[in-house]
Order: sequence, then C-alpha cells, then structure tokens
Amino acid sequence: MKAIVLVGGEGTRLRPLTYTTPKSLLPIANVPFLERQLTWLARHGVDDVVLSLGYLPDAFNAYFPDARFGDLTLRYAVEDEPLGTAGGIRYAAEVAGIDERFVVCNGDVLTTLDLSEMVRFHDGHGGEATIHLCRVDDPSAFGVVPTRADGEVIAFVEKPPPGRAPSHWINAGTYVVEPSLLDRIPSRLTVSIERETFPRMLDRPGRLYALQSEAYWIDIGTPAKYVEANADVVRGALGTPPAPGAVESAAGVWVQEDVSISSGARVEPPVLLGAGSKVAAGARVANAVLGPGCVVGRSGHLLRSVILDGARLDADTQVVDAVIGSQAELEHGVAASDHTVIGAAATVAAGSRLPGARVPVRVPSSQ
Repeated sequence: MKAIVLVGGEGTRLRPLTYTTPKSLLPIANVPFLERQLTWLARHGVDDVVLSLGYLPDAFNAYFPDARFGDLTLRYAVEDEPLGTAGGIRYAAEVAGIDERFVVCNGDVLTTLDLSEMVRFHDGHGGEATIHLCRVDDPSAFGVVPTRADGEVIAFVEKPPPGRAPSHWINAGTYVVEPSLLDRIPSRLTVSIERETFPRMLDRPGRLYALQSEAYWIDIGTPAKYVEANADVVRGALGTPPAPGAVESAAGVWVQEDVSISSGARVEPPVLLGAGSKVAAGARVANAVLGPGCVVGRSGHLLRSVILDGARLDADTQVVDAVIGSQAELEHGVAASDHTVIGAAATVAAGSRLPGARVPVRVPSSQ
C-alpha cells in the first residue's frame, strides 16, 4: 500500500527551531517525529511512501540518503511553489505514479489510529475518500465534521464559535482515498483538500465518509503541543520503552545509556534522559525530555520542557514550559518560561529573563 505524507510546511509556530530543522524531523522523545510516523505506517501495511516536500527539502534527502526507512521505499515530490494540501497530494501522486487506493497523512500528527481498520472501513463503504475524525473537548479551533450514523459526511464547519459546534469530532488529518479523487484537484494550483476538495464532494451522496476513533491523537505544531506530545510518549502513549534503548530506572523515569544523575538531584516522572545527559547536584528535572548529551547544571530547574541534543543549562537556570534547541546554551541564572522557544546553537546571556520569547541568536544580558 502507498502513502503520501505532507511534510512541506514551514512550521512557523515552532520557529526558531524550524529555521534549521523541518518540523517533521524534530524529535519526539528523542526519536524524529517522521520516524515515528513511518514506523506507524509500516505497521499497517504501507511499503511505499511519498514525502510531499517544499520547505528545506535537502534535509530529508540528507536524513534518508538511501531513500529508505527500514522496509519502506521513500520517494520525494518537491514543490517549486506551495500547492496547498490538495495540490500537494495531486503533485506527489503524479510524481510517484500512484494509480490505486492510497493513504494521506499530515506530517505533524502523532496518532495510534488503527489505520488497517480505517482502510477496511473505507473499502466497506465504497466512497471516494474516508477521513479520520478524533474527538476534542473544544472544537472551536478546528474543522468540525458532522456525519450520519453510517459515517457519511454531511457538512464541514470550520472553527465554530465556542459552544455552537454541531459536533466534537474534527478532521484529524489522515485520509484513505481512491485515485479518482485526484481528478477533482486542478493540476499545479494551490488547493486545500479540507476547505475546497472535500466540501465540494458533498453535492452527491455516497462519496465521502469519516471514521470516528478514540485513538491517541495530537498535532505537534505549537510549542505547548510539542512539549505535551513529548510528555505523552514518555508516559507510554505509543507503548514502552518510549525511545530505543531506554530503561526505567524508577517509575516513570526513563534513561538511555551513560546518563549521570548527581547525588542530591531530583528527577520526577515523567522524564526521559537521553544518552550521555547529565543532571548536576541540586538540580530538579520534572515532566521533561533531555536529548542526548544535554546538561542541567547545579541547582537548575527544568520543568514541563524539552531540551534537544547537546543543549546546556548552566547553574541556577530556570526553564519552565519551554523548548530549548540543540547545542543551545543558557548561561548562569537564565529564566525561560511561558512557551519560550530557543533556537539551535543560540547562547542566552547570564541573567536573561525570557517569558514567551523566540530566540534565534545570542540574547544580551538584561542586567
């Protein structure tokens, strides 16, 4: 079975991390997100994946130089200009010569959806496309998809006002589609499958269905959701261990090889400590992920946060609800909070206070 993965977006809400790394190659619990997605696809019988690329395409070629991942064959469809979700799907299908039923998934959605069940549902209903729906408590920020009892889609309601949504089931970004759907998408034009192609299919019955699923689902596209996804995986949302080679040193505390936790340090679950990471005396690490080679200095605090490979928090740093990029350094006494994102290799000067900041370069001292 073939699949198209839409990974061409710029990941603007996760900048400055995504200035240097595409969103889908950022790690979730020390494994690149795209690896987790490809593993999920392979588990459900996908053997050929087309990556629909636009932003930083060379990063994908560099990461998968043999155009393979395990038993999966990878193909690359690089857009010269953004074509939207539908336009990107058609272009990727043309590049790969897809002429059979296939799967489409967004490159920022982490899920345990039973894709095999969804394919069976699609085949059993005989429509042109099937949409995965997940339930959310507040659908006002999403596209809501009401259905009939048999799953046939009857409407699309984009971002309904709070309390006025006709349903709590939203478009979750995974589709099973027939090749005939491609004929509905103009070639080389920017078209949205969610806002244009799918709604236009409702003019005749029996074309479009949706499968509701209570499976785990999260869109990793904001700093808060990115941190949440990391914590969920460490808690076991995708199974255990949360990362290759991780062992549970205490309940909910996972460590990879050569980790150093000094006497007097506090490590409180859920936590994943990457290979070669160090937590100094007096430090506190709670609800956090440390990438390989990371350091939390003496009396530092790392709470509800993710720090990527090689990042260093010097003594007395306070990092709460933040994401710290690879090889970044926070000097003595820095405080970063409120979904601050610090880019790769940035240096934050001693004493800086960073609530809700975006830091791509060195930050001057606030003192």
